Amino acid sequence: VHPSSGVYTGTLVNALLYHLSSLSTINGEIRPGIVHRLDKDTSGLLVIAKNDFAHVKLSEGLKTHSIDREYKAIVTGCFRADEGTIDKPIGRNPKDRKKMAVVAGGRPAVTHYRVAERFDGFALLEMKLETGRTHQIRVHLSSIGHPILGDTVYGGGKTKFEKQNDGLISGQALHAWRLTLTHPRSGELMHFESALPGNFEALLCKLRIAAHTVGEL
Repeated sequence: VHPSSGVYTGTLVNALLYHLSSLSTINGEIRPGIVHRLDKDTSGLLVIAKNDFAHVKLSEGLKTHSIDREYKAIVTGCFRADEGTIDKPIGRNPKDRKKMAVVAGGRPAVTHYRVAERFDGFALLEMKLETGRTHQIRVHLSSIGHPILGDTVYGGGKTKFEKQNDGLISGQALHAWRLTLTHPRSGELMHFESALPGNFEALLCKLRIAAHTVGEL
């Protein structure tokens, strides 16, 4: 999303500054305009502020939960319940500071999920965030034994299906598909949706075919 240690070009911020004269200055020169981030290899919708007024208002919306962020993910394992809530604190992994983990004394983190579709050994989930901790969805799902397909950092990438379809997998199968917010100046309620990436759809198609074949057997 923005430049960081070892990554200086090719980011979303670089592209935005090329096309726009300026972005909000609240986050400084490294993260101008960034109201919230997506992990590398997570696709979908982001909120970017073009000026400081908008940035302040949008950030307030995140804190008061008036901005709804909804995600879709393909996860490993089978779910008995159709929906649930993961309420576990998240902090730095004490054994690997580059990763996050569910830890005592971590920052509060809440993820709501619903099973949208079931396959043979996998499921398509729809999720809504109450909080926005680093790697929240990935850590939460891994903590309940359902890592995201392709997420080798948090336990994914180990199944036979993933190895057979490595060419379709680009990082974790996680997509920010719906965003609802109030326009910072007009007060208008705005809704945005982003279609699933082609490789995500292709993986779903393969899982549906596999599940149908198993069902016939």
